[in-house]
Amino acid sequence: MRSNWSLPIAASLALGAQAAPPPRVEIAYEVARNGTAVAEVTDRLEHDGRSYRLQESWKGKGIFALRGEANRSSRGAVHGRTLRPLEYEDRRTGRDTARAKFGWEAKTLTLQYKGGPETRPLPPGAQDRLSFLWSLAFDPPAKQAVTLHVVDGKGVSTYVFQVARRERIRTPAGEFDALKLVKKKDAPGDRSSEVWLAADRHHLPVRILVTEKDGTRLDTVAVRIAAQ
Repeated sequence: MRSNWSLPIAASLALGAQAAPPPRVEIAYEVARNGTAVAEVTDRLEHDGRSYRLQESWKGKGIFALRGEANRSSRGAVHGRTLRPLEYEDRRTGRDTARAKFGWEAKTLTLQYKGGPETRPLPPGAQDRLSFLWSLAFDPPAKQAVTLHVVDGKGVSTYVFQVARRERIRTPAGEFDALKLVKKKDAPGDRSSEVWLAADRHHLPVRILVTEKDGTRLDTVAVRIAAQ
């Protein structure tokens, strides 16, 4: 049944609440830079309602293939309606591997990128750079804004995503009733980030648009979704 788009956002979010994503999901994306395809990305999620594993692989297209490949992974627990990462790893051609370990009981975060490990306090509700978008699929925003503390091997970034609206979005993977989120800028000249979650497909992330300070647009769009 088609959603009633005239409903207020808060009511629309409540109506759009769904169960967690299926146990196995694979989404293939194409990344375009100012309209030119530069990379292929594949995300894979596996979970059993108690634990999860995420894997992501990047492969450049055309001249961008010369930059090599990137592989990221995240594993952890499904905690209530969200994800609680335990280990994160980011491997890229020509770069040192970045790692993060989440100590939830001790409330410590251990980061490693070049040199030795660094331990610091673990922010509440922390996610890693791979799990944070998928955490929104498990726990879709139920208010006007959501704050995320996002970890990589180098440090922690705080993102505030505001719920913009519901809109119909068309991608090569299909047409979806999507919930659009917009990252709040810390300063007027900062890069902008927009995310579309398919509200009628378990709130899977189907488009991510980043606009750099110089106007460069990096558009990541789903081209295939397989779920079981």
